[in-house]
Amino acid sequence: MFTEGFVNLYTRNIEAGVHFYRELLGFKETFRTPKEGTPDHVELTLNGFGVGLGSVEAAKKRHGVDATPGSPAMVLVVWTDDIDKSFEALKSAGTPVVQPPHDRGSNRSALLRDPDGNLVEIVAKRRL
Repeated sequence: MFTEGFVNLYTRNIEAGVHFYRELLGFKETFRTPKEGTPDHVELTLNGFGVGLGSVEAAKKRHGVDATPGSPAMVLVVWTDDIDKSFEALKSAGTPVVQPPHDRGSNRSALLRDPDGNLVEIVAKRRL
């Protein structure tokens, strides 16, 4: 019945969001509309996992939704091989830090915010 899932995040600044997910987290852009000028919607993937970024304006116009980016109703989790190196790269790029790397069972994780304030958790297996 259903074929695949997808996460769509609403954003106040779609270009900043694209930069964060593409340039800082390594997602690949797979779709953009419109193709010229500032997009209303961009889709990106990382090893088969898809994330869409839709503008707040497009959410209102197309769906009648008053989107509120940054509300902590969810967290996007991205796995990495080296949590400390990844954290430092994101922090150096100006990504807001909520919680620095810390051990959590067999994993090590850090919590940050994307340009709209959405929570992004980076996680790696702990090296024991």
